[in-house]
Amino acid sequence: MSTAPLTTPGPVRSLIPARIDRLPWSPFHTRMVIALGVAWILDGLEITVASAVGDILNKPETLNLSSTEVGLVATVYLIGEVVGALVFGRMSDRLGRRNLFMITLGVYLVGSGLTALTLGTGTAWIVFLYITRFIAGTGIGGEYAAINSAIDELIPARYRGRVDIAVNGTYWAGAILGTLGTFVLLNELTPSVGWRIGFLIGPVLGLVILLVRRNLPESPRWQIMNGREQAAEQSISYIEHEVAQSGK
Repeated sequence: MSTAPLTTPGPVRSLIPARIDRLPWSPFHTRMVIALGVAWILDGLEITVASAVGDILNKPETLNLSSTEVGLVATVYLIGEVVGALVFGRMSDRLGRRNLFMITLGVYLVGSGLTALTLGTGTAWIVFLYITRFIAGTGIGGEYAAINSAIDELIPARYRGRVDIAVNGTYWAGAILGTLGTFVLLNELTPSVGWRIGFLIGPVLGLVILLVRRNLPESPRWQIMNGREQAAEQSISYIEHEVAQSGK
């Protein structure tokens, strides 16, 4: 029984990477960085909110968790991030950057939003809490994988390093936002309400960003590497038009 010989793809020749790299910085790039870089803000926000509300989740008027159970909330979230980065990172290479950074943000919105709907104190509700934190973590972990790739592929080479550093540094902006938000919520509202609204800060921000991301193109580099020459040409033409419209 004979089998067909394995074939490897030949070299890809395209001017698209050069066309991306020659572009000047423009409002399009700023809008893209804001829309994609929010992943780090959301992560900083989530971890800060979880840390802040952890001190009240062991009270009878909230979820009456033990210290161990409170600690597991953060652990489950971090495990979710690892799983999300591995699973969605692989999917990003197969399905495209744009598809994945829409999906991963949606997963985060669902997970974090459902966390606020943990209504009871029994075992079933505690499991529900852990599941929602895991889902939120997978969304953020997947964001890291898809967004890093998209930024590296869409930002002109001469700006790429500075943008990567700046975007990754926005984690602390999320931490500040989470600190301020939970300080107000936990002091002005009853504990049973304040911690839930705290977990809704991220999804509200995420919904706004989801609308902005709808207008972002797929990565032309990813398209050309996956044999989608016509789609890549359309994407790079759209980007060039956006930059030209800004007068750059």
